Amino acid sequence: MENKKLKIRDLTLRDGQQSLFATRMPQKDIDLLLPLYEDAGFYIMEVWGGAVPDSVMRYLDESPWNRLRTISKAMKGKSLLSALSRGRNLFGYVPYPNSVLEGFYKEAIDNGLNVMRIFDALNDIDNVRDSIKMINDLGGIPDGAVCYTVDPKADDQEKKSGFFSRLFGKKAAEPEKIFTDEYFVEKARQMEALGAKIITLKDMAGLVTPSRAASIISKLKANVKVDVDFHTHCTPGYGLASSLMAIINGVDILDTNIWWFGGGSAAPAIELIYVFCKKLGIEVEADMTAVGKIRKELYNVRKNLAAFDLNKDRFPKEFDPLTDTLPAEIDAQFDKAIASAKAGDEAALLDACHAIEAYFGFPKPNLLVKEAEVPGGMYSNMVAQLKALGADDLLDDAMLLIPKVRRDAGLVPLVTPTSQIVGAQAVNLAMDRKKGNPDYSNKSNQFISLVKGEYGKTPVAIDPEFRAQITGSPEERPYDVSAYRQPANPTLDDLGGTPLATNNEEKLLLALLPTVANTFLRNRRKEEYEAKKAAEPKVEEKKAVEVKKEDDEPITGELFKAPMGGRIISVNVKKGDKVKKGQLLLVYEAMKMENDVEAESDMTIKRVFVNTDDVVGTDAPLIEYER
Repeated sequence: MENKKLKIRDLTLRDGQQSLFATRMPQKDIDLLLPLYEDAGFYIMEVWGGAVPDSVMRYLDESPWNRLRTISKAMKGKSLLSALSRGRNLFGYVPYPNSVLEGFYKEAIDNGLNVMRIFDALNDIDNVRDSIKMINDLGGIPDGAVCYTVDPKADDQEKKSGFFSRLFGKKAAEPEKIFTDEYFVEKARQMEALGAKIITLKDMAGLVTPSRAASIISKLKANVKVDVDFHTHCTPGYGLASSLMAIINGVDILDTNIWWFGGGSAAPAIELIYVFCKKLGIEVEADMTAVGKIRKELYNVRKNLAAFDLNKDRFPKEFDPLTDTLPAEIDAQFDKAIASAKAGDEAALLDACHAIEAYFGFPKPNLLVKEAEVPGGMYSNMVAQLKALGADDLLDDAMLLIPKVRRDAGLVPLVTPTSQIVGAQAVNLAMDRKKGNPDYSNKSNQFISLVKGEYGKTPVAIDPEFRAQITGSPEERPYDVSAYRQPANPTLDDLGGTPLATNNEEKLLLALLPTVANTFLRNRRKEEYEAKKAAEPKVEEKKAVEVKKEDDEPITGELFKAPMGGRIISVNVKKGDKVKKGQLLLVYEAMKMENDVEAESDMTIKRVFVNTDDVVGTDAPLIEYER
């Protein structure tokens, strides 16, 4: 049964820019939009969490706390502000103890956050239990998000080899279905029982078909008492049609973006949803005149993000649903979509929605993403990073290997951080095959942790033989939060003897993202130190003598090389150091994951070829050493 009103969660300032523009929207552009958002009347605005805390520090050198405070102050409580939390992983990439979770949640709520959407990449209820309780206890609104995923497809080779018989422990031509409607409903019921005040079906890959949207949303509405939210993406071509089907089947809240930040690998545009709702007699609870003012400013904001825009030369046509008259043939496609949705004719519904999107110039369905079963944000990050690292030729191979890696790792859903882990490992696998090496010759530390069990219980048990191959032991080993060690807060002698983190907010950033926060906080302390020095009387200093690097000397020792391209985050050794086996040599980032390079034996460092922030290609020399 249709609702007569539809609440909107606007994603433009968080998930929209993350999916389309790699989370590169600076604070100055957000400040431009906030006075217009105040009058938009959105039920919820998603503005924080996800990749924001990491990316605004890493790429924009901005404070995530200032971003949240600024938005909260500008909105004056007129829309609920929400963030996305990865449960036990919070906004980072490893499991954190409750002390870190509670510290972040309390600080976020104190700075204006209302709703925390909480999910776990494995749909492991134990990983969200404490977060839901904390948010309730702190006066926030916990939103329990169930991650949608699909059962994998077997290729002919796997069917012949009996892969699924081994995976599911039974002899069968077709494997048992794991991700049924009942699977998602049961997860939702468990979250509601824990205290979730909203339930979201979180379709991070855009793989919910219209028929699944109808069946799952209707069953959620019948089985939970709280509001049901639908979150999807348009990457493989289902998003608009599935959103319409969710509306028809009674969804309470729908996640949308504003025109220039909608479609493609993001959620549908609110303007198209508004047209559908008007025809259905459903009130969209948003001020579309105010939305139009935001849309006008967003055009230039998007132009400023051209360096990260996969469709910068293919903007959609301008459209104002309040004033523009649709051509008769396109208006008819909206009517056809509604009639097809009500009749359960999925093919006709998709045809109509694709015709609408094609008319307005939104990106075509991405069939590669559809077949590889990956989220749009993961895809755009892979494209942007592989392009920046000069490894574009590996993209297609890596995308096609994602389903295999996912199956090997226990059928994990693909959402941060598992999407980054599986994506990075698929790239490693593609490189292994390109070099003629056996599969999984090159394993990331995060993939090892995932297979070991440190991220939680996977939907399907991992083959002990595969776990032994990857981790060295067939035994599952959960993450022990008691082993967590608070990162050091060093005194910066070179910057006047000040601590790196000077307040609780900064200490929390250091606890969550130690490497990224280290660079960000050092920049803040450097600014303060230089400002203080500039105010002091000037003393003539001797010019430092430049030391010539010896990179042109012949290599006589053994080399550590970069297993894949990335950016150097930290270098922990220098020429002449004697190091022990297992000692950390350097940390580098690839595919948004931090990778440790450790000494394989006792050794002496002969030369270090890289510095912090250097970008290196695959097989680039990092360190020369001798045993």
